[in-house]
This record gives sequence, C-alpha cells and structure tokens, in this order.
Amino acid sequence: MDTGNWSQVTEFIILGFPHLQGVQTYLFLLLLLIYLTTIMGNLLIFLVVCLDSRLHTPMYHLVSVLSLLELGYTAATIPKMLANLLSEKKTISFSGCLLQIYFFHSLGATECYLLTAMAYDRYLAICRPLHYSTLMTSTLCAKISVGCWLGGLAGPVAEISLVSQLPFCGPNHIQHIFCDFPPVLSLACTDTSINVLVDFIINSCKILATFLLILSSYMQIICTVLRIPSAEGKRKAFSTCASHLTVVLIFYGSILFMYVRLKKSYSLDYDRALAVVYSVLTPFLNPFIYSLRNKEIKEAMRRQLKRTGVLG
Repeated sequence: MDTGNWSQVTEFIILGFPHLQGVQTYLFLLLLLIYLTTIMGNLLIFLVVCLDSRLHTPMYHLVSVLSLLELGYTAATIPKMLANLLSEKKTISFSGCLLQIYFFHSLGATECYLLTAMAYDRYLAICRPLHYSTLMTSTLCAKISVGCWLGGLAGPVAEISLVSQLPFCGPNHIQHIFCDFPPVLSLACTDTSINVLVDFIINSCKILATFLLILSSYMQIICTVLRIPSAEGKRKAFSTCASHLTVVLIFYGSILFMYVRLKKSYSLDYDRALAVVYSVLTPFLNPFIYSLRNKEIKEAMRRQLKRTGVLG
C-alpha cells in the first residue's frame, strides 16, 4: 500500500457517549462527585493503614497498596473524561493518547497482580495458619508489592511500541470514553491483525492466568473453611475473604469480557458501559467494600479520629 499520500493524524477526538449530549453537565457533576469520593476514600484507607500500627500486617499492607494504586488508575482516565464532558473539541494528542493507554493498562495489570497476591495472602492465613507468620513476612510482602508494580509497568510496553509504529491517516474519532487499544487500532490505515493478536495473547495470559490463580486459592480456602467444625469459625474465615472476593468479581467480571476476545462481538455502547465499570465504578466501590465490611479498619478510623480530636 502506498503511504506517500497519507496525512499523519496528530490528535484524536474522543466521542464518549454521543447519545447523551443533552445531559453533559449532569454527567460531569456525577463523575466529579464519584472521582472526588474515590480519591478521598482510597486516600483515607491508605493513610489509616499507614498511621495505625495495629494494621501493619501483610493483609492491610496489600490493601493500602491497592488504595494507592486506585488513585493512579483513576487519574489516568477520569480527569480527561471530565474535561471532555465540558469541552466542545474533546481532543487528545497522539502522544497523549498513547500515554493514557500505557498508564491505564500498566496500572490495570498491576491491579491484577496485586489482587492475586491478596488471594495468596488469604490462602496462607486460612489454609496454613500455623506457618503464616513465617511464610508471609513483611520483607516478602514488600517484595511482592514491588514485583506487582514492576510487572504491571512493563506489561504494555510491547503493545504500545507496536501501536506507535502504525500509520493513522483519518478518521480520528475514537468510539470510546478514553483512549484504549481496540478503538485506536480500528482507526489505523493498515492491517492491524498482528496488533490484535499480540493484544489478545498478552491480555489472555495476564488476565486469565491471574484470575485462575485467584480461583485456585479460593477453591482451597473454601475446602479448608468447610472443614472448620464451628459455625462461628466458618463465618469469621469467610468474612476475611468477602471484601477481596467482591472486588475480584466486579473487576474481572468486566475486563474478561472486554479484553479477552479476538473479534469485536458487542456494540460500542456495551464496550463503553463495561469501561465505566472497571475504570470508574470499581475504584469508587473499593473503599466502601474494604471499610464498611471490615471491622478492624472501621475501628482504626475511629482511633485516628479520636487522636485528632474529631471524636471526643
């Protein structure tokens, strides 16, 4: 194909939800409220875990890292989404689009690895309680956290490198609420089958592998809990896993349908709705899931409020 007559696209237009043009202001206010709540909730959990010595355990260390991760994960997309809701142009530069894709996917991959680490922590605590303190040490927990971050940040490098070499000659309208691989690849002026295949393989390995590891951990946890003789013991064991399992089901339930597929088989509105779930709602719900369902975090919050004089 002759590339000499192509005019290189330097920016993209993110269409968002084109059918909701009449309610952009209301959407902006709703998304802004969700974003501010997400920031405050995750920041509160992170600070409470850091400040309260009783929560300096591997489980709560991983919870605090997850809260910190959610702050970056939402910052990769929501501020630009807010700006687009009030802007007529709704544009993003080519390099800005690639950066948004990179940070969104790298932090998303980090979350996959971190949720897997949290499942392993619960497996050790419930299935091997006598060896937990010697197996899950603070040093190992720190190494796991660093490994999750490094693995996530390295994850999308190959995909970004391939996309950056594609020619884009128009149209430049992204049929999505933010820059992502599938809608950007659909705008390339050349065959993108290699990109789609690489994207599918990487996402399948990353998402399916971590999801299967989490399921494996919980299958062994369930088998162990069912052997506990007392009903109170079973309830206590399940309660320590409920928050994490809820987050896993919400997060993986949406990204599995979105990214582990070779061909597009759903409508654009379906994809946008899924994107809202894993990019906006999951980070928003995490603080409520971990704080409202967790007695120790709620008590730690009360202690910190009393210490600061907010509560008498």
